[in-house]
Amino acid sequence: MTTTRPKPRRSSGTRKWSARVTRTSDALDLQGGVFKKASACAIAASLKRSAEHSRRRKSPPLRSAMSMLTFYINRAGKNLPARRLRTLKNAKDELRKLFGKRPKKKAA
Repeated sequence: MTTTRPKPRRSSGTRKWSARVTRTSDALDLQGGVFKKASACAIAASLKRSAEHSRRRKSPPLRSAMSMLTFYINRAGKNLPARRLRTLKNAKDELRKLFGKRPKKKAA
């Protein structure tokens, strides 16, 4: 018989580490509310602008922007509605287009 322990409750004053990474990342200085924008194009354009203007990033702009977008999707994805998640995933293709790369092929 296995017993499960209850999860410790998080006090209202503590924050998640992923939120801190999104705010204070060494890779990019993100525009406020970038992941809350309505369209995939707007999200991609903001990430591209942030990546190109950042002097602290350690890799090329496309890679830094894509990394931050993927990080956000992976950390917040399970709590996002399907429509929002689809917009964020479409932002990946838009980001590739903005940097002159071909979008990934969709699985059939």
